Amino acid sequence: MATATYAVTGMTCEHCVRAVTGELTRLAGVSEVNVGLVPGGESAVTVTSHALLTREAVIGALDEAGDYHLAGA
Repeated sequence: MATATYAVTGMTCEHCVRAVTGELTRLAGVSEVNVGLVPGGESAVTVTSHALLTREAVIGALDEAGDYHLAGA
């Protein structure tokens, strides 16, 4: 198992948490997603998966979820 934490911008509420969690959970190998919501700031999104996800996969899932972005991307 691999765990990685990503700083995600654009999240403001529980709806955002559900959208991001749902899209990341759909990625192959992901077993758990936890979000530390910081409304309007950089939320910590921790993903546990069988192997580390590619940056592109995470960016794609965030895009599918809505207007969410990796901090600094």
